[in-house]
Amino acid sequence: MSTRSLLILSLLASTSAVAAPTIDPAFSDHAVVQRGAPVTVRGTAAAGEQVTVTFAGQTRTAKAGNDGLWAADFPALAEGQSYKLEVRGKDGSTASASDIVAGDVWLCSGQSNMEYPLRSAMNAEGDVANAYDGQLRLMKVPKTKQNSPQAMFGPNVQWKPTTPDSARDFSAACYFMARALRQSHGVPIGAIDSTWGGTEIRAWMDDAAVRATGGTEDIDLLAAYRRDPEGMVRKFDGLWENWWRTHTNGTPPWLASDKLRWTPMPRIGLWEQWGDPKFADFNGAVWARTRFTLTSEQAAQGATLSLGMIDDLDRTFVNGKVAGQTNQYDVPRNYKLQPGMLKAGENEIVSYVLDTGGGGGFWSPPEALKLTFADGSSKPLAEGWHYSLIPADIGLPPTPPWDRGVSATNLYNGMIAPLGPIHLKGAAWYQGEADVGRPGYDQRLLAMMKSWRTQFREPQLPFLIVGLAGFGSLADKPVASGWAATINEQRKGTDADPRSALVSAIDIGVPNDIHPTNKQEVARRLTLAAELLAYGNPKGLLEPKPLRAARNASAVVVSFDKPLVSYSGAPVGVELCGETQDSCRYANAQVDGSTIVIAGDGKPATRVRYAWADYPIVNVYGPERLPVPPFELAISQ
Repeated sequence: MSTRSLLILSLLASTSAVAAPTIDPAFSDHAVVQRGAPVTVRGTAAAGEQVTVTFAGQTRTAKAGNDGLWAADFPALAEGQSYKLEVRGKDGSTASASDIVAGDVWLCSGQSNMEYPLRSAMNAEGDVANAYDGQLRLMKVPKTKQNSPQAMFGPNVQWKPTTPDSARDFSAACYFMARALRQSHGVPIGAIDSTWGGTEIRAWMDDAAVRATGGTEDIDLLAAYRRDPEGMVRKFDGLWENWWRTHTNGTPPWLASDKLRWTPMPRIGLWEQWGDPKFADFNGAVWARTRFTLTSEQAAQGATLSLGMIDDLDRTFVNGKVAGQTNQYDVPRNYKLQPGMLKAGENEIVSYVLDTGGGGGFWSPPEALKLTFADGSSKPLAEGWHYSLIPADIGLPPTPPWDRGVSATNLYNGMIAPLGPIHLKGAAWYQGEADVGRPGYDQRLLAMMKSWRTQFREPQLPFLIVGLAGFGSLADKPVASGWAATINEQRKGTDADPRSALVSAIDIGVPNDIHPTNKQEVARRLTLAAELLAYGNPKGLLEPKPLRAARNASAVVVSFDKPLVSYSGAPVGVELCGETQDSCRYANAQVDGSTIVIAGDGKPATRVRYAWADYPIVNVYGPERLPVPPFELAISQ
């Protein structure tokens, strides 16, 4: 049975034994629906049941499909009114929602800088205390990973009018933008915060978008897993074992652990805290092992193996058989042991533990490690653990796409797909830090925007893309920068899509903090872009866009789409480059209207770069002090 089907069944079961109808949480009390657009109301009922849906004084009938979903279409709502929604089942049972209004709905998504809460933003105390507006409604989507697209959210998702309580943990950048649009347009605004820190863009893309950008193998595996999860897990068990046989030239360690060299663990806890110099900043993999003795009575019972939380990934074996695998640092490991896995006498647990950054290893209290038997008794397992380092040069074993923590499609499936076919005014996207060093971001961004527009039935849906803020080391000479390369690809993606815009935050960053607190300025720039792109307001504005670089006599001229100004003198951070990184050098440049004129230096040059560093110093801006973003352009002849 698919995850989607399980969700529908759980929604039906949560209502009543006769499956009283429910309403999609996207239409909860205080919901905002997009003005000027038709409205599709959804919900659940018993399979095949006909329900009567009354909304804004109009009535429709709808029939639930085999999956228990029903949908009813209504025309666009008039502004300035509050509407009630009611659905009635054939037995007279009802579900309802009230205070639904028509306004503008904005979806804000991405990783931690969009997730960054209002309570932590610069000068947040006053903004939180004064967050009262009944016509600015907020929906915060819980963090949810799913291997299959979900039909709708569970009942814990709901719209809330703005109050200090509802705004405190809401996205700061999204809140400030929505508040500004509410003030400038005077209509209800609905803001949706669907964010998860540290996540790659592929997690927010649907199957088709991932396939279109090189992820066909992962999507094929996910599709097979959805059809036959148990069969695919068994297949992966074989792949994992074959990988270890190939890379260790022998019997896998969980079947012959005595072949390894074992060292006692100093204690249960993150290995960076052991006091061992080689683990002071260790990111990599180890085998962990313990042995324990059971009576025949204990071994005969069913049991649950608890290992607490492990940072980041574990794959655990009991007596040579797979007990379970988890790829999430903050999830307790509780593995059900099948009959026959335990035995009277000595037993062995062997775990592969991989840490990809930060703390690593077991990090729950020692008492969390135990066996719990069917009769309620338990056996502590915190003593007697040993570890064996795994050489880094053998590489990493395969991880299936359905168990990679946050990975391809699973945040789209759990946090975007459940919004269904609602209409939006626009989307604000702030993500990319997790994609630094992974080329092709522009293509992934374009594919994601295309798929979201399809879901939300808005082929021209505006996307506001926040460029990465400066973070990292200052540079006193030209350097290679994956950070700048990602921003350049963000720029290329938005340049290729006329209904999107790059909103530069390069000058808002902090060298030693990836989360700058000045979300007010991010929101100001988002609002300027929204006014132009979503509302057609001539007072809106986009940042300067580099158009082309061309030779002109002894100079190279970079043209922009609007006038520029360089503060405190000539532009800094302008480079001329040949084909290699070593050929890049700083160049003298001047702003002349809507161009930057770069003096030639007699050396070969095929590219121009600007602000090409993790944390560049920038001083070239357009109107409204919107900065020129980092860019690289080929020089045309």
